[in-house]
Amino acid sequence: MKIRSITYFCNPGWPIDKATIRQAGRFTQAARQAFGAAGYEVQSTRLATTPFLSYLPEGRLLPELAQQLEKLCAEQGIAYVSLGPAFPDRLESYAAIPAALAATQNAFFSGSLTTPEGQIALPAVRQCAEVIHQAATITPDGFTNLRFAALANVSSGSPFFPAAYHAGGDPAFALATEAADLAVQAFRRASTLTEAQQELPRAIEQNARRLEAVAGELAAQFSVRFGGIDFSLAPYPDQAVSLGAAMEALGVNSLGLHGSLAAAAVLAEAIDRAQFRRVGFSGLMLPVLEDAILAQRSADGTLGVKDMLLYSAVCGTGLDTLPLPGETTPDQLYALLLDVAALAVRLGKPLTARLMPIPGKQAGDPTGFDFEFFANSRVLALDAAPLTGLLAGNDHFSLHPRKAL
Repeated sequence: MKIRSITYFCNPGWPIDKATIRQAGRFTQAARQAFGAAGYEVQSTRLATTPFLSYLPEGRLLPELAQQLEKLCAEQGIAYVSLGPAFPDRLESYAAIPAALAATQNAFFSGSLTTPEGQIALPAVRQCAEVIHQAATITPDGFTNLRFAALANVSSGSPFFPAAYHAGGDPAFALATEAADLAVQAFRRASTLTEAQQELPRAIEQNARRLEAVAGELAAQFSVRFGGIDFSLAPYPDQAVSLGAAMEALGVNSLGLHGSLAAAAVLAEAIDRAQFRRVGFSGLMLPVLEDAILAQRSADGTLGVKDMLLYSAVCGTGLDTLPLPGETTPDQLYALLLDVAALAVRLGKPLTARLMPIPGKQAGDPTGFDFEFFANSRVLALDAAPLTGLLAGNDHFSLHPRKAL
């Protein structure tokens, strides 16, 4: 396994406090070296801020803030920066995001579909759909939407982008893992399902102890709080590091066929069994374009949008890097995002949606991305039409999580 990201959380202020960014750079460089010495390759170091309107006086300044922060972080060897989510109480904050995406290359953003109290905010769902629709046209390949996600019930502290943001207060750090290979190896070694359910938590815990030991030393050395590890087992576009491969190793002939939901549940529950310092999602992550098997099954036609939404009921993160037709409308995106929000609130869990309409592409067309961390697939059909009636209104409404019987 690898460390996908060491994410440093802080409030940079406005104007940006350069000393804060320099401190982030010193910490992340030391952390990269420390974890490397412990035997872990670190793919990237990142910085996540408090929600941008918590320190920026107005949304129109967001492109300038994002450009400055991106530049200052790059000077410190920090590859990516997340400026946090827009929230429903400031609807104008969503409208500021497309321009900031267009002005940067390594800045990430998000928009919350839900209020801090857990209500679904229909105007915010609509605003997130508009951001995705506008961001799709910033580059000819629709790649910009890699840097935006809609969030439902997502708390601060997750080290995975675009969902990462800081709650405020003193700086902190957390680790995101790229550890799908742990699941592949554990399930292929196991001779029974029970053994598979025991092997994966054991492998996670063994690595977590090593990571936590190094993190504890860094926290003491720099007086920076360690938030924890998000063991969502992120994949890499190689079958040896594929959560799709892990699920098929349990006995599913082709991911997307019946039995896939059971495999997803077994994998997610095995992660839940592991004991470690948790942060973020710490669940099953199924990013279609970042996983060799998920991408292949989507290209084969066995895995679709509704399947991924179904698996979100038992997994940890929701819909991720879904390639959609370029002609997808904001109303269609709104309908899909509303489903994600309803699922998150009704089940009392965090979910995200990172949707990627690709200009000029139709369902079934090859994706054609040239990106190290993507496995190419085919554009997925989206069975959605504009909503009408009460679901198309402007309400904030509650869905109480189902109580255990």
